[in-house]
Amino acid sequence: MTPPLPFMKMHGLGNDFVVIDLRGSALALSPDHVVRIADRHMGVGFDQLATIHDDDRSDARLVFWNADGSRSGACGNATRCIARHLLDQTGRSGLRLRTDHAVLTAEDAENGLTRVNMGHPVLDWRAIPLAQDVDIDHLPIEGDPVATGMGNPHVTFFVDDAASVDLAEFGPRMEHHFLYPERTNVEVVQVISFDEITLRIWERGTGPTLASGSCSCAAAVAAARRGLTGRRVKVNVPGGVLHIDWRDDGVWMEGPTAHVFSGTFTADWWAA
Repeated sequence: MTPPLPFMKMHGLGNDFVVIDLRGSALALSPDHVVRIADRHMGVGFDQLATIHDDDRSDARLVFWNADGSRSGACGNATRCIARHLLDQTGRSGLRLRTDHAVLTAEDAENGLTRVNMGHPVLDWRAIPLAQDVDIDHLPIEGDPVATGMGNPHVTFFVDDAASVDLAEFGPRMEHHFLYPERTNVEVVQVISFDEITLRIWERGTGPTLASGSCSCAAAVAAARRGLTGRRVKVNVPGGVLHIDWRDDGVWMEGPTAHVFSGTFTADWWAA
């Protein structure tokens, strides 16, 4: 019989997660489990789900799932949330966390903030991935967007007024654009100044979210590549503010996290 399964509910600027610690466990989640947990009426609800696993080459391995049961190679805000949990749990000031994208460095940024190096942006069309060889800084899509990989694919549009975009229509249409064979996250960006942008987000497999770490990183990288901003920017998302710094060793993301509550999936519900 499956025993009760503990979980944590966490969020970074309203980008919310269910986190399940599977270190020392042989339990494997299925896409069906993930979809059931994602249901905000009959499950718990989340933008992404993350599991923590033992790893012999880092402090922990993280696996990310979207609300539709698909896998994601990266989730910046979930990485920050889990890093904060593990930093507090161990009393350490830094960690190395393995994701499907890379081994990421996480550290205490003081004043309740957590900083994660999300790794180098992916700037090769094959690895993003795109369906064909195109100019990733000027995609042949209406709106002249930029393509970036951050362990997951991104398309970034620069607009005069981000609030005026009908994201409910625009987001899913761009998510499924034929140039992105694995679908894509969609960012709509308004440049405020050389060191500040405002971002609205449509996440692949989830929909609109109040924040996204990987989307914020991709948007900041795209803005810098276009010469619209410097490499260090303040990113305003619906849920608050992240600070992104594209350094020589990778894209660093800094912001707050919250552990909202802990709970337990009952054996009967989990096995149903």
